Amino acid sequence: MEYFQILCDLGEFQEFAEALFGQLSVELDEEKEIMELAIRAKDDIASKVQFKELDEIANEILPDFRRKIEGFTGIKTPENVTLKFPELEELKRIKGNKVFADKESKEFVAELFHAVAREDHTEIAKLMQQDTAKYLVYSTYAIQYISKITTTYGDYLDSEIYLNKFILSRYPQIILHKQGEPYESKFENVNSGYVGAVKMTVLEELIHSTQGNLQKVNKGAATEVNKINEELAKVILSLDNEAVSKLSEYCQLQAVPDDFPFAKKANLFFFLNPDHFLIEQIGPDVMTFTHVEIDPKIGESIPELLGIYKKWLVPIQQHHAAFTAMEGMAAFAIENILENDQDFQNYLSTFMGTDFSSYQVRKSMGRDFTKTVFEKLGKDTFKKMIGVPPNTRELKDPQLYLKKLSL
Repeated sequence: MEYFQILCDLGEFQEFAEALFGQLSVELDEEKEIMELAIRAKDDIASKVQFKELDEIANEILPDFRRKIEGFTGIKTPENVTLKFPELEELKRIKGNKVFADKESKEFVAELFHAVAREDHTEIAKLMQQDTAKYLVYSTYAIQYISKITTTYGDYLDSEIYLNKFILSRYPQIILHKQGEPYESKFENVNSGYVGAVKMTVLEELIHSTQGNLQKVNKGAATEVNKINEELAKVILSLDNEAVSKLSEYCQLQAVPDDFPFAKKANLFFFLNPDHFLIEQIGPDVMTFTHVEIDPKIGESIPELLGIYKKWLVPIQQHHAAFTAMEGMAAFAIENILENDQDFQNYLSTFMGTDFSSYQVRKSMGRDFTKTVFEKLGKDTFKKMIGVPPNTRELKDPQLYLKKLSL
């Protein structure tokens, strides 16, 4: 009886839980397909060839890559960094730790990601009922992070490197199986590509482990952005239904039946969320703006909105700049350290269907910035970027950054 009452009370919140998994359905189906393909592949190839365990490869290459990073960047990797090899459900829970929230929201985020990892619809509905504002802000991370699990090989957080065992231990078998018999003659190339994937991932996350100050700036800025988004969610949830309906109609949002009041407010929040609204209205150049304006009619209905947007500009730009610098530095180092590595070349061809030349010319603001600064400062580039993070304007124009360093 008590469980039935909870379901009745959850009502619309249960619908939101269903919708969340609806948005993840393609990825969840892909995860199941990968598991099934890997089982079939293992059964077929096990008696003929054998891939090394992921942890064995990663631990073997770790000392050498520590030396290579120090040689190229001039920075020692922290001695206390350890390797972890989570499977799928654990990895999804770990992703929650990568969502930077203040102390009041951290526990909610952990519970949300645990529920998503277990695919527990009722628990998610209860969490939304418990704190709808937090759910609106952090459910977007659950969708964003978990939808990328099959394309993300590694993560770094708090002195631990997490290698995606779910993908890295299955893809080589699936790729070899798809190539077909004879497996023995094709094994060497696929195995080399597998080792190359592990090399690239360990190298990237080790570089992230050296970026202490950038990591700190990124975490602080992201936490502030999330606090501001929570503030906006609370403002929109406090609006009366008539105001929400009028605003939704003015903004030409998809019509929602009146018996789904939270859905109406959620739609309005997602539309007015600055990550969506300002970037959609202004474009990526908002990352270099110092001022924003909004439609007066929207401002009349939500007087707090313009102030929230102005508060959001500084931390989102700090977050964007720090994250872009972190990723760019890692990409530039990988490109240079692994340029002549045959395993990495084979990874690009067997896993990615590309080659090193194509890999080099891909667009990346952070990598291009790092390359320009490196041409001027050499090995000192990395210490400078970590100690004196570039801002968003400097990322677009590295000469501004070099000028700042020379003052």
